[in-house]
Amino acid sequence: MAKLKKFGTFSGVFTPSILTILGVIMYLRFPAIIGQAGLINTIGIIFIAHIISITTSLSVASLSTDKPVQNGGTYFMISRSLGLPIGGTLGWALFVGLSFSVSLYLIGFAESFLQYWEMELTINTIRITGSIVLLAVTTITFVSTSLAIKSQYFIMAAIVLSLLSIFFGKHDFVPQEINIAPLATAAPFMVLFGIFFPAVTVFEAGVSMSGDLQNPKKSLPYGAMLAVGVGFIVYIALAFFYAYTVDANALVNDPQILFKISLVPALVIAGIWGATLSSALGSILGAPRILQAIAMDKIAPKTFAKGTGKTNEPRNALLLAFVIAEAGILIGELDVIARIVSMFFITTYAFLNLASVIESWSSSDFRPAFKIPRIVSILGTLSAFFVMILLDFVALAGATVALGLLYFYLQRKELILESGDAWSSFWTNLAKKALLKLSIQKDNKRNWRPNIILFSGGEKARPYLVEIGLALSGKLGALTDFKLSSSEEQDRNIHKHTQLKKNKKGHDFFVRQLECSSVKEGIKSITNIYGFSGFEPNTVLLGWSKSNGNTGFMSDVLKDFKTKKLNAIFLDYDKNNGFGKKESIDIWWNGKGRHLSFSLNILRFLLSDKSWRDANVRIMIINSDTSLNDNLYRNTNAILIDKRIQAEIKVISDDFGSRTKEEIINSESANADLIVLGLSQSSHSYTNEYIEKVNTIFKLPASILLLSPSDEFEETNLIDHTYTKSRAAIYTVALELPQLPNFDSNLVKNRIEKLDEDLMEIGNDFCNQSLKSAVAQMQSMVLNLYDFSSHILNTLQKELNESGKHEYQKVIDRNHINYLRHVLKITQSKNATNISEAEAILQNGISLFLTRLGNYKYEATESVTISFQIPGKKKEKVMEFPFRKAMSYYEEVKMD
Repeated sequence: MAKLKKFGTFSGVFTPSILTILGVIMYLRFPAIIGQAGLINTIGIIFIAHIISITTSLSVASLSTDKPVQNGGTYFMISRSLGLPIGGTLGWALFVGLSFSVSLYLIGFAESFLQYWEMELTINTIRITGSIVLLAVTTITFVSTSLAIKSQYFIMAAIVLSLLSIFFGKHDFVPQEINIAPLATAAPFMVLFGIFFPAVTVFEAGVSMSGDLQNPKKSLPYGAMLAVGVGFIVYIALAFFYAYTVDANALVNDPQILFKISLVPALVIAGIWGATLSSALGSILGAPRILQAIAMDKIAPKTFAKGTGKTNEPRNALLLAFVIAEAGILIGELDVIARIVSMFFITTYAFLNLASVIESWSSSDFRPAFKIPRIVSILGTLSAFFVMILLDFVALAGATVALGLLYFYLQRKELILESGDAWSSFWTNLAKKALLKLSIQKDNKRNWRPNIILFSGGEKARPYLVEIGLALSGKLGALTDFKLSSSEEQDRNIHKHTQLKKNKKGHDFFVRQLECSSVKEGIKSITNIYGFSGFEPNTVLLGWSKSNGNTGFMSDVLKDFKTKKLNAIFLDYDKNNGFGKKESIDIWWNGKGRHLSFSLNILRFLLSDKSWRDANVRIMIINSDTSLNDNLYRNTNAILIDKRIQAEIKVISDDFGSRTKEEIINSESANADLIVLGLSQSSHSYTNEYIEKVNTIFKLPASILLLSPSDEFEETNLIDHTYTKSRAAIYTVALELPQLPNFDSNLVKNRIEKLDEDLMEIGNDFCNQSLKSAVAQMQSMVLNLYDFSSHILNTLQKELNESGKHEYQKVIDRNHINYLRHVLKITQSKNATNISEAEAILQNGISLFLTRLGNYKYEATESVTISFQIPGKKKEKVMEFPFRKAMSYYEEVKMD
């Protein structure tokens, strides 16, 4: 049934708010505060306390003029901004706090009532009196909200008359000097602040009436601000009045001082009783309406959502508020209840200000009629949290635990607000700001984290790719899984826009689907355009295909990733063993390049995964030059220390080239659960033959990661694979040809020089194209033979020094046999193909060399006519010089 909203600003908001502000604190505590703290400190207390109340009232004004405020007041505004879990948590806190505050006000009333009539003041008499008054207050509210509101007019009149009686009273307590400074025996500033603070945190009673207002958009902001403003003026006026007209010692030590200085003491007691009753009425009016609003959002049982009559009175919620208030009266521990209640209220005000901050900063739909600077709400939020800590840390801890448990319970219920809340706008705006910041900030190697594009073909098809992708990205990285498909293969469960998904272990990652003509084109398109400035993907992960038909595909995508400066990770998944026990990881490194740096960076994230956390890591280095072993251990260990990674370092010899790299890996990593290998760093190497060669490694019963790092990772070169000058000189022989003889005839001289030039060209071509290629094929084997020979000589010398002369021959024979065996192994196992290729190169080169020489002789002239002058005679003679024959002779000399 529709509600009648018949209360205006004055009756619905201002009256219940001002009556709770001008309550018990003003009568029973404020005179002692001004007496102890003095005028200056008291004004400071009032100002600091009102910073929170004024900023909160301004935030309420802003929020309430943005959208229509319905039942629940503060709860409605917070839940529509910060979502139902936070709103529901604070709504329950407000309901319980307001319900307990009823018991606080009525216990205060009972104590004053019993003292005034000089009746016995015990815990039982307080309980009986408080319960009777609670029943009366609840009955008034139960019968009619209008009746409760109208009764507050009389109470407000009593408070006004009591204040007039105090201001116009005559007495003999005039101070000798103005009470400016605090007394020497005064309580600390924060203690006095804590006593006063509850006086300014109770305008919630009026805000909670939002569902019964004619025009909440107008009444809430003006009513709340007016109540806070009037309360501020009254407290400032009382501070100056007491400081200038009443002695400080009397204010502190005489509980009856207000009666003694007032014009009509009876009006003061009426004001005290009216203040306590009005505060109780305001709280018991607001609490049920908050619970009703919570129940309407399906956070509380639906029975509390029911209303009665045309005005939809929340009588079921009122009964629960009555029970909680009665429990508070029966407990009777005012200090404990007051601490928790105050903390609930100030927590609510902190989040009210926070809601205003978030709405104004992020929501595109936030257009309040009453606009305030954002700094106002920020100041209110920070002040509230600061006061919470200083006011009562124990109470803060208790309230935090209680509210935290309630929030997590509501969060698990996955409550969704149909109209939406401000969080989506908040995260969108925060993400935009972060991306803008990242786009202008330089990359820092220390903060590198993997942003991985995964091509799994769908989690159901290759769940192991998603598993290793999540492990490699870790908690700080990002993973986006793309499913590439044709239009006929579209998965309707995956949208084209990015979705957040959880795997079976609860890890989050993004999924997208893309329609494409081919997998290769889809991969190229995605790696071209996907990502945001400042958060671009830096790594691609996909499965390694060992099919001979896909060598071209693998070669093309490798080159494409290299061109785009993307890190590439390929997984060869062992279907029998999977990732094994996830206890051992072998990283193979050739001692140079970017592979180690990339491996260690992703290893940091992999080891942060719960499944791989205790894995043993080994850095495996194949080294032919044993003289570099110490250097390799020392420098690799320094790298690990710098990266703060625990790993074992193992340098392995290839037995002077007698074992291939593939053989060593298959032997040493036979028991590893995950093997990490590096691909060639040169894109020119990515040929079909190279892909086929890589496939020969995949014989191990383990999953293998193949890495191709981009240029963003630093190079680490501990092994120089180019031969040094000193060793290269072994294979270099400088040849000096004899000088050409001098000829008197320029014609002969030119012919001979041309012949020499042409033959040198043919010879150089043979050396560069054939001889050097053959030497290059053999150079590795020769160097291995050289290293092994040096090793055998050193071993032989050492054994001879340690043996007697009668054992010399045996030692020599043993090393000789060992030498021959290894030489045979080097030449026939690893280098047999190289020898054959070198032989073929030489044969082809010699054949081409001889063919060119033959052609050159065949094309030369048979003879050359030469004219010369006979010595001693002036007669010139002409003769035929056999040029072809002479050229053959010269060629033979050159060949020799």
